[in-house]
Amino acid sequence: MSRLQELRKERGLSQIQVQLLTGIDQSDYSKLETGRRNYTFEQCRRIAEALDTSMDYLAGLTEEKRPYPRKK
Repeated sequence: MSRLQELRKERGLSQIQVQLLTGIDQSDYSKLETGRRNYTFEQCRRIAEALDTSMDYLAGLTEEKRPYPRKK
């Protein structure tokens, strides 16, 4: 299971709900989860915010799921 799918399921969200939170089309989001498409910077930022994680975690650069403190 991809990190993206794992985070989504941990938060009890469907792909459609993530679509509503991020503005990323569900079919594109599905491709991101399965690795058939790579994130754009903007998609990664939106997903990190929606799933309350860091872009580094989504990119596999850290094992820490918690996001960094964000600017208000």
